Amino acid sequence: MRAPKNKNPGKILKRKDLTPEALLTIVDSISDGVFAVDNELKITFLNQSAERITGYTEQEAIGKRCKEIFRSNICDDNCALKETMSTGKPVVNRPVCMTNKSGKNVPISISSALLKDMDGNIIGGVETFRDLDLVDRLRKDFQAKYTMEDMVSRNKAMLEMFEILPAIANSDSAVLIEGETGTGKELVARALHRLSSRNKNDFISINCGALPDNLLESELFGYIAGAFTDAKTDKKGRFALADKGTLFLDEIADISPAMQVKLLRVLQEKTYEPLGATKSERSDARIVAASIKPLDELVDEGEFRPDLYYRINVVKLVIPPLRERNEDIPLLVDHFIGQFNRLRKKDISGLSPPALNLLMNHDFPGNVRELENIIEHAFVLCRGGLIRPEHLPNHIQYSRSTPAIEVSNSMKDMESLFILAALKRNNWSRKETSRELGIHPTTLYRKIKKLGLKAPYSEKQK
Repeated sequence: MRAPKNKNPGKILKRKDLTPEALLTIVDSISDGVFAVDNELKITFLNQSAERITGYTEQEAIGKRCKEIFRSNICDDNCALKETMSTGKPVVNRPVCMTNKSGKNVPISISSALLKDMDGNIIGGVETFRDLDLVDRLRKDFQAKYTMEDMVSRNKAMLEMFEILPAIANSDSAVLIEGETGTGKELVARALHRLSSRNKNDFISINCGALPDNLLESELFGYIAGAFTDAKTDKKGRFALADKGTLFLDEIADISPAMQVKLLRVLQEKTYEPLGATKSERSDARIVAASIKPLDELVDEGEFRPDLYYRINVVKLVIPPLRERNEDIPLLVDHFIGQFNRLRKKDISGLSPPALNLLMNHDFPGNVRELENIIEHAFVLCRGGLIRPEHLPNHIQYSRSTPAIEVSNSMKDMESLFILAALKRNNWSRKETSRELGIHPTTLYRKIKKLGLKAPYSEKQK
């Protein structure tokens, strides 16, 4: 018999106040399957999610050995509960495949722990399991909403950019991408290429700020044999290699005035001359340029040619820094953990709340690239389970740059964090924040009141 629902949901119960019936209600409400066994591995409890995933009712399962119900590929030789009950050590997130009542194979992730009585005596074990089919469906739905190619974001400005990228990609217009170092300008450029009709041809990139003029010219335009002392054979330049594809000119603000003139001619006439050549070559490369510095300011200061600026600035995309979209940090962390789990063949399940709290309060001068490096650093030190503060770099552990925002895994806290970040970006203006979030100011006010959010004393809420 299921436990009755709590008739007084507004009352906050402490652990010592919880009755067995209340505990059963709580366990029944969670989405993960939970079952308990005695010392003979006979099932003594099955929650509602376990009934749904296995197809068996609690009445059908009680008293039967767990392997009769779960029929997983580890039941005979590598049972997690047997392992835990013999060693005393829990099993965490072990992927297995079980067969449900209707005979369908269901991939699940299991964790096991000892079950003890009030005196500390072992009376059995408990196992939780998660339907990975459901997790995979939810992840795909989430990715469809918040991802574009290799980029993930839930920031309003980024999502607006994701929405228009396919239309921009289907044109041949030049694109200028501006943003601080590490924000992902090349990822945007590659996404434009992959979404375009040119994706069967090459994406060629070059860092214009890393080379002096003479080397940059030969890299862009190529040369013929004998053009200079070491030119033994002909060499194609980046414009030739990117023909009918995409040429990504990174750090274009750093090229010299002389190189700006040569580049302008190529963009205007679609022709260039390799070093040492007497005949022009044509290139049908689509130009995507990127700059850390705002080019319009450099034009105003006379450091960048306005005619070249207008040639490459047909469409401009500006990527906000990570400190202005810290609601993306949990998303990006999950993305990088997934990547490094595959690369390093590890099973890191996520960040502990204190570790996430440290990241949420970091300014990230290196933006997304810095966050990726931080997670890679943590993978070196963390053997499994959750990444904790001690796995993070020292400068993150001991940062005192901003007041702490306590973070937990609850949906309420994540919503608080999301709204708090939006309020901070809009200088605590409720009107501007509600406009950014796309909700009515009255709705925002109710959420602020419900979540107990308060602006700093020095800030005035409007």
